[in-house]
Amino acid sequence: MPNSDQLLAKLYALRKDYADDPEDETYQALHHAFLFISYNMAAFKDYVKKEAEKEEK
Repeated sequence: MPNSDQLLAKLYALRKDYADDPEDETYQALHHAFLFISYNMAAFKDYVKKEAEKEEK
């Protein structure tokens, strides 16, 4: 499983793919998800860590 930084980077890349139309619903969803996660990075890191631990079991 990718780590939290890798997941956020992928989300950023996906967001850039849709950046040519800022009114597009997909862009809006990716943009707001990226902002929310980046502003709450500590909680996101905890979530990713717990999910990775579940996969190891």
